[in-house]
Parts: sequence; C-alpha cells; structure tokens
Amino acid sequence: MARFEKRGYQLLAAQLMQPGRAHLEKHYADLSSKPFFNGLCDFMASGPVLAMVFMGKDVVKTGRKMLGETNPLASAPGSVRGDYGIDLGRNVCHGSDSVESAEKEIALWFPNGVCSYTMAISPMVYE
Repeated sequence: MARFEKRGYQLLAAQLMQPGRAHLEKHYADLSSKPFFNGLCDFMASGPVLAMVFMGKDVVKTGRKMLGETNPLASAPGSVRGDYGIDLGRNVCHGSDSVESAEKEIALWFPNGVCSYTMAISPMVYE
C-alpha cells in the first residue's frame, strides 16, 4: 500500500475480507480452463485478502510494473513480487491487466462502490 501511495496514487477503497469459492471463481473466470484454476481458488480462499483500489495516472499499467512479473523469480528486485514472492502458485498480489478488467473487479469486490475524494497533494503530483 505504501509503495502506491509514495508513487502518488490515491487509495479509494481497502477491505480485509475472506472471499468464498464462488466469489473467487467469478474473479478468476477467465482462467477457469487452466490446470491451475482449482489450486489458485483453493489458495486464495485459504485466508483473508486485503482488497484495495487505487486511482491515478496510468495506475493499471504502472501498478503492474510495481507489482512485478506473475512469476516472482522473473520479477525485478524492488517490485512487490520480486521482494516478497517465492513460488508462482503462491501469488502475493493481484493487479488488474486492463482498465476494463479493473472496472469489473472493482464492481465484484466493492459492490457498494469506493470513496471518491481529492487529495490535498494532487496539484503537486499531477499537471
């Protein structure tokens, strides 16, 4: 969370939650035909997750770079996965792959919406 805030991205929503299997199957529906799908859903359902939404210029594209490659062993040091990930099947974070995916995922994880506000620092960060 701090890495994104230091970058100037604005936190719009955060909630610690324990997603059920059905929720995870909706989230990962595009991966349902993959051999790792069941293991991924089982792992993600094994404990709580901290779901967050950030806003800012190119946040999806830049956020994915900050998170690192899906395979943590291919991730650069300094990225979240490069610093904290070890095994591919134990992903430490998720980042939407497009703005369209982000919109769908936000609707799934935050059905009541997110908080909209203006940060005092915004004029110093954005043109």
